[in-house]
Amino acid sequence: MKIKWLFIFTGVLLMLSLPVYAHSGLDTEHGFIDGFLHPLMGLDHLLVMLGIGLWAAKLGGRAVWFVPVSFLAAMAVGAGLENLGLTLSSPETWVALSVMALGLLVWKNKLMSLQYSVILAAGFALSHGYVHAAELQDDANIVSYALGFLLTTAVLHGLGVLVGLSKMIKLDIIKSVFGLLCTIVGAVLLLSF
Repeated sequence: MKIKWLFIFTGVLLMLSLPVYAHSGLDTEHGFIDGFLHPLMGLDHLLVMLGIGLWAAKLGGRAVWFVPVSFLAAMAVGAGLENLGLTLSSPETWVALSVMALGLLVWKNKLMSLQYSVILAAGFALSHGYVHAAELQDDANIVSYALGFLLTTAVLHGLGVLVGLSKMIKLDIIKSVFGLLCTIVGAVLLLSF
């Protein structure tokens, strides 16, 4: 129950804050290769993509597939919203919050129902897709670029799931260190307003 109130309190604070400018915003992205490489270039994206896989593996059952797939679908929707010119309030803030929140979920081994897990993952993904698309140049191919970042995201989710399901790795130590790292990185991003 405590983590629920932490999310609510953090969300309210974020609505009052300015966005973090963790992405270049220089309109430097063009196509598939740029999209493919983008999730690998930012620590915030890399941590969340791997973290979704680890968390999905911890949740087990149908969540192993539904959580990453819902993330991918919502990420595509977020990119579409930006491409249509719709405004998502403080997307960089939500990206930073997703890093911290996912870190807490992994670090504290937080279990949730499938429905809440899918909704939370989709919420995280919406802002990630939005900021990915915000960096496109006007002449860029949004479909090609989106296919690139969705493919890399799926691969990173898969790596997280494989590590999470592995019986040969000291998973508790990895999850604790990874979760703590995400929490710290997310908090630093949130404090850098």
